[in-house]
Amino acid sequence: MSLAAMLADLPKHCAVGTKRNAKGHTTSWIGYKLHLDVADGDIPISAILTSASLHDSQAAIPLATMTASRVINLYDVMDSAYDAPEIKAKSLGLGHVPIIEAHPRTVPGGKEAIAAEALARRTAGYVLAEEVRYNERSAAERINGGLKDDFGARYVRVRGHAKVLCHLMFGILALTINHLMRLVT
Repeated sequence: MSLAAMLADLPKHCAVGTKRNAKGHTTSWIGYKLHLDVADGDIPISAILTSASLHDSQAAIPLATMTASRVINLYDVMDSAYDAPEIKAKSLGLGHVPIIEAHPRTVPGGKEAIAAEALARRTAGYVLAEEVRYNERSAAERINGGLKDDFGARYVRVRGHAKVLCHLMFGILALTINHLMRLVT
């Protein structure tokens, strides 16, 4: 499937989105959801705006394809929401190393097995290279937080997919320039 076909297949209407935060509390909003692919140095590479009701994992393959057409990247670093065989296969197909946190539903023994493995590794002082690289995933969180707090994404008050995307892209452009200037100075 081509990138244009994948993007056309994603919903772009205004919808209700719901997300559970790290503390287990549910947050809901009406509108859209911005999916970002971020490089080292906190530089946004690709962005897709979809309906708020779309699960993050459904935008992973089009986003990875878009990024692969723009830059040469070696890794696809994602959290456990993206732990699906199709996403891993696409990442490998693009020539990347998928570093995706295991979701308890895919691990025999669930959360207990994941916690026991983490404890055993800490006790032995054993750190996988993938774990070190996974810690770079916080760049995406910093970009999303910076976009909301400092570059106006929290206060977009226009109607329609095209207008919302335009306003968010102005914020991403300003944020990218800000981060590039930090790398230079």
